[in-house]
Amino acid sequence: MPRWASKLTRKASHVSDALAEDYTGPNNPLWIRAGVSLVLVYLVAVSLLGWYWDDEPATFNIAENTQLRAAGQVVGGASTAALIGIMDTLLEKRGGYLSNDVTPPGIWLDNVPNWEYGVLIQVRDFSKALREAFSRSMSQSTEDGDLALAESRFNFDHNSWIVPASESEYREGVHYLQGYLKRLTDDDEFDAQFYARADNLRYWLGTVETRLGSLSQRLSASVGQRRINTDLAGDVASQQSTSTPGEREIKTPWLEIDDVFYEARGSAWALVHLLKAIEVDFDEVLRKKNARVSLQQIIRELEATQEVVYSPMILNGSGFGLLANHSLVMASYISRANAAIIDLRELLAQG
Repeated sequence: MPRWASKLTRKASHVSDALAEDYTGPNNPLWIRAGVSLVLVYLVAVSLLGWYWDDEPATFNIAENTQLRAAGQVVGGASTAALIGIMDTLLEKRGGYLSNDVTPPGIWLDNVPNWEYGVLIQVRDFSKALREAFSRSMSQSTEDGDLALAESRFNFDHNSWIVPASESEYREGVHYLQGYLKRLTDDDEFDAQFYARADNLRYWLGTVETRLGSLSQRLSASVGQRRINTDLAGDVASQQSTSTPGEREIKTPWLEIDDVFYEARGSAWALVHLLKAIEVDFDEVLRKKNARVSLQQIIRELEATQEVVYSPMILNGSGFGLLANHSLVMASYISRANAAIIDLRELLAQG
């Protein structure tokens, strides 16, 4: 060991011994020693609990989930049950719902809360499509009451910790979804329907397409890019509210790189389940359009985003540098899935 390192080690040891003597030594009152010891034990326990909570849940089986919720073979049962299963997992995973925690260790964590937000965005989009498209036969038909209430609950502030807490609102949303599913699977009920039509599926996939496109751009901005402004391209008569530069530097702030990564990971996790459920409910539509393999390829690309991250932190190396860039790898999978969704929407639009 170098001489300077040896001196530094001895000095640190002396400082540590002095601090221990000052706060926990036998000459100090018992209440001081007990208080310091309790604080240390608390910090260690909270740190271990935070490490245990900071883990994303695994995917669940769509067929088993559908059977568990007694959705049977009814059209729409798999999709509705999948949405309920996603929300149940979000609320009941390790540590419960963490985004609105105001006490340690939840307030110290950011990876899982960003993952939760990504999941929640897909839940909101799908519940909106369920209310506006899947459950309605035409634009002038009446919307389902349970689905309207469920959507409003899922759009509640995800950071509210009291009066009311986010979890309580989301659980109410799940309750209304269960009411819709119960009526959907009841042969004596006729007011709850799920219409598996190609135009309805295209409607929801259009929303997914815009979400994934945005995530792909945000992930790619981890290394910084100079982008040409193409906002008005393709239409000589197009206008916008205020003028913008023709070229801009886009770069994700360093402290937000892992936030965007885990938000994308959460969105992809939710989409894997929803697309697998769609494969069940839209079986006839996909078969007639010969589009099943296209959907399966999208699912496969999104499943690749759920591989284990072995690095203790999200690396942000340059595109062709020595270090990996996890954001660019995630962007690659997201972009390929998005391109396949565009192709699938065009395929569904064909006669």
